[in-house]
Amino acid sequence: MNFSEFIKKTQIIDTLELGGLNAQFKLAPEFRLSYDKDKITAKNPKKAAVLALFYPDENNNTRFLLTKRATYKGTHSAQISFPGGKININDIGLEQTAIRETFEEVGIEKKDIKIIKELTDVYIPPSNFLATPFIGITLKKPIFKTNHEVETIIEVLLNDLLNDTSIKMVEMTTSYMNKTHVPCFKLNDYIVWGATAMILAEIKELLI
Repeated sequence: MNFSEFIKKTQIIDTLELGGLNAQFKLAPEFRLSYDKDKITAKNPKKAAVLALFYPDENNNTRFLLTKRATYKGTHSAQISFPGGKININDIGLEQTAIRETFEEVGIEKKDIKIIKELTDVYIPPSNFLATPFIGITLKKPIFKTNHEVETIIEVLLNDLLNDTSIKMVEMTTSYMNKTHVPCFKLNDYIVWGATAMILAEIKELLI
């Protein structure tokens, strides 16, 4: 999809109803399905926000940004995610959290980002975060400046997300599950699963 066409789509996205959990659960690991609203509330999760940022590449094709997290001793080490993180005491709302974290992690300034839509919260059981995703755009290809939290920048063609052949089922072993089959997107040869895949599933429904 070229970026001009994508911009036209963003003009109606705000009027569209979100797919919500029905959309997210199409790419949710089985263990995530057991967490309903009451169970999540009882966990008193920490608040966080992430940004799904779309932009044109040098050929005016629409791309979005993912990152491979740095390797560290933690739950989400080396996983594929959107820029984002937990809310800061100085943040005025979660939208600001998403924009601030994007600047800190990949160097894109607030003035270059336009928020298009807030998406459905996604609960992340292993770290007990409730993350609010936002769709944002920037009108030119970013020059990325990563910090220590980011190992690799991943620039994904929107058309690859919209192509149903990108959806796979893979066996995963992590610090909190062993040889478990999970649905995922395979994008740029990376396995994108869990909360990131759930967010992408909702975005995909808005765009098709």
